[in-house]
Amino acid sequence: MTDARVPGGDEAAFIAAARSNDAAQFALITERYRRDLQVHCYRMLAHYEDAQDMTQETFLRVWNKRESFKGHATLRTWLYRIATNACLDFLEKRNDRTPVPAELPGAGSEVHYLQPYPDRMLPEDPQESVVARETVELAFIVAVQHLPPRQRAVFILRDVLGWPAPKAADVLELTVASVTSALQRARVTMREQLPDRRLDWRSPATHELSEDERGVVKSYIDAHERNDLDKLTALLREDLRFTMLPDPGALVVTAKDAVDGWVSSGLFQRGYDDWRCVATTVNLMPAAVLYRRTPGDQEHRLFNIAVLHIADGKIAELTGFDATGKPWLSLPATLGADTSHS
Repeated sequence: MTDARVPGGDEAAFIAAARSNDAAQFALITERYRRDLQVHCYRMLAHYEDAQDMTQETFLRVWNKRESFKGHATLRTWLYRIATNACLDFLEKRNDRTPVPAELPGAGSEVHYLQPYPDRMLPEDPQESVVARETVELAFIVAVQHLPPRQRAVFILRDVLGWPAPKAADVLELTVASVTSALQRARVTMREQLPDRRLDWRSPATHELSEDERGVVKSYIDAHERNDLDKLTALLREDLRFTMLPDPGALVVTAKDAVDGWVSSGLFQRGYDDWRCVATTVNLMPAAVLYRRTPGDQEHRLFNIAVLHIADGKIAELTGFDATGKPWLSLPATLGADTSHS
């Protein structure tokens, strides 16, 4: 694989570290790419913990193959090649990493293995296009899962990272014609999965939440803490799409069905009426972390992460992630009496 270039600083330093078996220098160089590679693996797998594992697997493979790197390609390209193939190998061995038809007729499919991605682990490099907001939002990650693995890799390399066809073909050991064909099929599927979303993934996009989004999250939190079901209901769009992961069969596609389900499960009744909530973001999306205190307990304990897609001042999609008993995303397991909201 070649990028037709003279090796730069990272490439030369990597080659020197490989030749001298300098593990410390090797780790120092490759660690700079961890966040970029981890987001790449997350897009491929839709699962934060799997993405962490495959990033670590990538670094193990890189160390084992270190002497094969000659600097003909950029170090970044070489690392992405290894990471992509690590993910493809992982997917080949798993039969539980594809969307399944929703139990609700006409509701499409569900990705039960979907996990949120912490914003603090996103790349910090402002030149890195992988942090465009739309390309880490849950709807995008779910849509990508509907692509066959190799087609998924082509789409991410070409349309998200903006790689030219020959470079993507080289990484995947395919012909340029095969890459072009796979990309065309992938784009059709993505348009079907995201009919109302922007499809130009490589153009700049804001990372900041809008005032509208911040206001809705604040109201959502206030409704929970005040046990105000009417206020909560008023925040929902009538065609709300709600799901609770990883529970199968929890998907509903109207606000009424969602609220009916919450009421029947005891929301805002004894045991589900003492809430503390914290505003946050995951996947560059607005979210609320819900802490619940049960009768007899002294603390509010991590219960749920509610990720919100907000459109025109209403919650259009609400994806809940069960966080009970999980030390997840560096969130505190409990909130003490003096914990303030962020």
